[in-house]
Amino acid sequence: MAKANQFTKGNTASRGKGRPKGSKDKSTMKAREMIASFIDGNAGRLNDWLEEVYRQDGPRAAFNCFSDLIEYHVPKLARNEVTGPDEGPVELVISWQEKK
Repeated sequence: MAKANQFTKGNTASRGKGRPKGSKDKSTMKAREMIASFIDGNAGRLNDWLEEVYRQDGPRAAFNCFSDLIEYHVPKLARNEVTGPDEGPVELVISWQEKK
């Protein structure tokens, strides 16, 4: 005998009960919170560390360290390209409506 929660072909009772599309899982959220807490709690020390990297390896290395760390705290923006039909240019048509 099949249990009520067991999957059987055609059973749609549990459809849609998972995590909502686009939501972050718990481990990702915890990791982001930990990184944010680390950055907030060590802001002064982080500045000292970056200055030390700057002195030893130069400005490019310090910037790379900072950008590598900050991308986990502030998400990158997605780059989207808008194209028209068949990957062509976007065409805008502007017209004025006649007064009635």
